[in-house]
Amino acid sequence: MPAVVEDIPQIELKSLDELWFQVSGTLCNLECSHCFISCSPKNDSFGFLSREEISRRLQESVTLGVKEYYFTGGEPFLNKEMVSILEETLTYGPATVLTNGTVLKEEWLLRLRDAENRSGYTLEFRVSIDGPTKEINDPIRGDGTFDRAIKGVEKLVDAGFLPIITMTRTWTDEEDREILEGFRRVLAEHGYTRPRLKILPRLKLGAEMERTSGYSQAERITMEMMADFDESQLVCNHSRVVSDRGIHVCPILLDAPDSILGDSLIESQQPFALSHGACLTCYQYGSICSNPSSLNPE
Repeated sequence: MPAVVEDIPQIELKSLDELWFQVSGTLCNLECSHCFISCSPKNDSFGFLSREEISRRLQESVTLGVKEYYFTGGEPFLNKEMVSILEETLTYGPATVLTNGTVLKEEWLLRLRDAENRSGYTLEFRVSIDGPTKEINDPIRGDGTFDRAIKGVEKLVDAGFLPIITMTRTWTDEEDREILEGFRRVLAEHGYTRPRLKILPRLKLGAEMERTSGYSQAERITMEMMADFDESQLVCNHSRVVSDRGIHVCPILLDAPDSILGDSLIESQQPFALSHGACLTCYQYGSICSNPSSLNPE
């Protein structure tokens, strides 16, 4: 159990509403220069989760009231069992998969569309594209990735899905509206006429620390900041993450040793000290990991 430090705010798990799976560990077909857990084709520091392991966690989640499930990595679809994992998950509740969109196959999406129709629960896709042009996206995600990801969006739309396009802000806040409008134009040209868009803040961890900088010691949440704060804005208030190492407090702090709270979901239901710089980013922006799209940023 993490040590309790009196001047660091603690957050309780109010309810286990969301369960995340680090389904492909840290293995990814891309090597993005801002990835907060430094995923790459060579990073196997976290391993894949098998369908058997996920089935066990799904069963465990039922008695704890979990309402929806998220799958992340790495690139989830590098896990050869990903389609069947999602098919099973849709018998338990709504599912969301976070993907870079570059390895999707039409036959997978048709199977998943059928599974969603049969289950009565929704299946969401979040596709990471870091700019409405290859000039903005490719220096971050790799040469040719913009065109490949757009092709993936086309496949999703053709299969009847409405993916959420997520982009990490590598531009100034003042450029948000221009970036969103550019995305709408480009996506409309590729058949996605009413896109769902979500801007994410940079997380100064992993590869991003080398690209720009890490968090300073001053970038921390204080006890005073938590007074009258809506704790539901923090993902650790209502979710946990399964990896091949155990149960973590959140998907952002996967690499932090103190993020592991136990081997079972029940063991993980304990307070967590908000001692990391990334906790401040969640505090500032709220709902980083949830699905709502950003349509009209101020």
